[in-house]
Amino acid sequence: MSKFNPTAKLNFQTSFGHISLCANAQGLTHLSFIPSAEDEWQSREIDNQQIIDNRDVILDKQDVVVAEKHLAQAQQELIEYFAQQRQHFEVPLAPKGTEFQKQVWQALGELGHGQSCSYGDIANKIDRPKAVRAVGTANGANPIAIIVPCHRVIGKNGTLTGYAYGLALKQKLLKLEGLSL
Repeated sequence: MSKFNPTAKLNFQTSFGHISLCANAQGLTHLSFIPSAEDEWQSREIDNQQIIDNRDVILDKQDVVVAEKHLAQAQQELIEYFAQQRQHFEVPLAPKGTEFQKQVWQALGELGHGQSCSYGDIANKIDRPKAVRAVGTANGANPIAIIVPCHRVIGKNGTLTGYAYGLALKQKLLKLEGLSL
């Protein structure tokens, strides 16, 4: 058996939809919306089960306790965000990805509440101005929606661009933050 970084999971309902959170002892690893029957994006494959199911593991109970604290903190901060009482998240993050993806996600995390940018802006920010498409791909692979604010990325002409959870939800999130497109 191998040492495994245990993951805890929490699902809860918000005014913006049903949210699924996953965390380990280092921080939040995933934040995704769970589709309902009427969601346009319901075909998106969401498989948190692969993150959680690993039967040949040694679980450190203290790590699970810490992971559950991260989940509770993330849930509370999201409730405050949706109530327009929070503009900045403090929960520790622990997304898995390539170094390039992590650079993109870091740059997204520095984008302030109510601000938007283009893929080109992010590419320039990470000193990779020719990597606009790769930035778009990394943005689409973001495992921590809202807190790593990939919904704030818009087209360079100021129009809405794709969002993993549908353009209607993206527009609703931007409106919550005071942006209307």
